[in-house]
Amino acid sequence: MGSVALPFVGMMMAQCAQVGLMIVGKEAMTRGMSNLVFIFYSNAFASLILLPTSFLFHRSTERPPLSFSILSGFFVLGLLGFVVQILGYLGILYSSPTLGTAMLNLIPGFTFILAVIFGMEKLDWKSSSSLAKSMGTMVSIAGALIVTLYKGLPLLMPPSPTNSSHQLFGQMSNWVIGGLLLAVNSVLSSAWLFVQALMLKKYPAELVVVFYYCFFVAIQSAVVCLVVERDLSSWSLQSNERLIAVLYSAVFGSAFQVGISAWCLHKTGPVFVSMFKPLGIVISVVVGVILLRDTFYLGSLIGAIVIIIGFYSVMWGKAKEKKMGEKAGVRSLESSGEKVPLLQNSTEEM
Repeated sequence: MGSVALPFVGMMMAQCAQVGLMIVGKEAMTRGMSNLVFIFYSNAFASLILLPTSFLFHRSTERPPLSFSILSGFFVLGLLGFVVQILGYLGILYSSPTLGTAMLNLIPGFTFILAVIFGMEKLDWKSSSSLAKSMGTMVSIAGALIVTLYKGLPLLMPPSPTNSSHQLFGQMSNWVIGGLLLAVNSVLSSAWLFVQALMLKKYPAELVVVFYYCFFVAIQSAVVCLVVERDLSSWSLQSNERLIAVLYSAVFGSAFQVGISAWCLHKTGPVFVSMFKPLGIVISVVVGVILLRDTFYLGSLIGAIVIIIGFYSVMWGKAKEKKMGEKAGVRSLESSGEKVPLLQNSTEEM
């Protein structure tokens, strides 16, 4: 029981940290902080935290030597992650953290599509696992269209003055823009997972990879900020909201969340970790309505439920494939009589 209780608590904390990152990020940008400056500070501080931690955790004897190709891979990983963060924060700014957390559940489906496109997965319509992943992907995309294009009646809303039709039209336009940005963000996040998996095969030291990722994102965002943000006041962290948001993003959004998720992944496997992703929607709804005075609409509820159904369908297909692969490995081991490791799990953390 204890072996499950600690990962359970850990994943609850990780999901709270993820939602908190979206909320403090939107709050800081709503108060005038540039999303580029926010990305720079959060990744720069995260790099400072991860620098001693990663190299102490992975001793020099355990780390493969750094080469130009590996550093180039880290740079590409950071560049892709930089674009993902820009689109993600812009999408949340135009919409809400609730929509942001709902769209995160599209990543397994988009990852499956990319795997099929690049020949890493084969579609077998006679296989129940392949059928579940295919149908789950289509259902998730349908849910994303619902939550983006249909608002419906307000279900939970804070007390506020009645909005005019012009204001409601503007809010709907922003909501659609935010949803589209978050959808593109999910596609690029899936591509980021592929690059990350490739780099982890070449350099199997998780925290070191995360450090270089944050380090290169900080450098790339600094260069872009120097070109775009000419006003020096935009770099200021004098307001408490900006400073708290940046520190929270660096400590809890990067170092803490990545560390907890990696530990739970190691202890329980990716299926257990992925099961907690939809929990972020519930947390973001409660916190968004209470603290951010966001309105929760019927379309968000219906779309989120559809996305979650598709999400669990994809994850069920992945779990069944893993079980079938392990059985095939056992049969191969028994027939050959050789002591070789069983087929390893190829499912990435979502």
